[in-house]
Amino acid sequence: MKKFILIILILSTFSFDAQKENAFDTGEYFKFRIHYGIVNAGYATLEVKDAIINNKRVHHAVGKGYTTGMSKFFFKVEDLYESYFDKENGDPYRFVRKIDEGGYTKNQEGFFNQSENKVLVKDYKRKTEKTIVITDHVQDIVSAFYFLRNHPSIDKLKSGEAITIDMFFDDEITKFKLKYVGRQDITTKFGTVSTMVFKPLVQTGRVFKEKESLTLWITDDDNKVPIRIKADLAVGSLKADLDEYKGLKNPFKVKK
Repeated sequence: MKKFILIILILSTFSFDAQKENAFDTGEYFKFRIHYGIVNAGYATLEVKDAIINNKRVHHAVGKGYTTGMSKFFFKVEDLYESYFDKENGDPYRFVRKIDEGGYTKNQEGFFNQSENKVLVKDYKRKTEKTIVITDHVQDIVSAFYFLRNHPSIDKLKSGEAITIDMFFDDEITKFKLKYVGRQDITTKFGTVSTMVFKPLVQTGRVFKEKESLTLWITDDDNKVPIRIKADLAVGSLKADLDEYKGLKNPFKVKK
């Protein structure tokens, strides 16, 4: 189950505010502690850097997930996800996916041509290339996280309503749906934090018990920080808590 550490973290964070002042900027950094029951299973990080593509300055987001301690002896995870996306409209230009999850490996790079609605996917493990037709303004798995933190609908949702986006993942377009549950104050290592609660709809099967097996809590402020994620798995549950942060664009609000 630990192979989904980073993917759960990123997928679970599709819930946030666009077309207003950005909720993030270069230098933002998150570190999450992943635990399976009382066992510390590993960590995941997300960081925003600067880069240049086609002589244009863009955001470069880097996500990493890895097991630690005894967990890596039972199921070693070393995941790397990267995305290069436009600072103005959030459209991705390029993605990188390098994963090693218990011996299952993948090494891919994708190059988006948004004007022609195509993405060129290079698979370095299989030594193949293919061009895939995409929808308008489709997001990759990492760029979607940052794009949706600026979504205009987030603060207007009522309980039971959802946001749906097109996401490119595993060589296909996926309709990702996120249902809003409500607001809740939760206790964290930083203090009591006001949050918005969401349930991303996932596929049932050998990993997840049901479609609403994921629950996430994001800060109810201008940052829209994912502060807690819980995944009910076929066996047990996996939980991620924000453990460290820096470089937030807006004040991090904690109740006294």
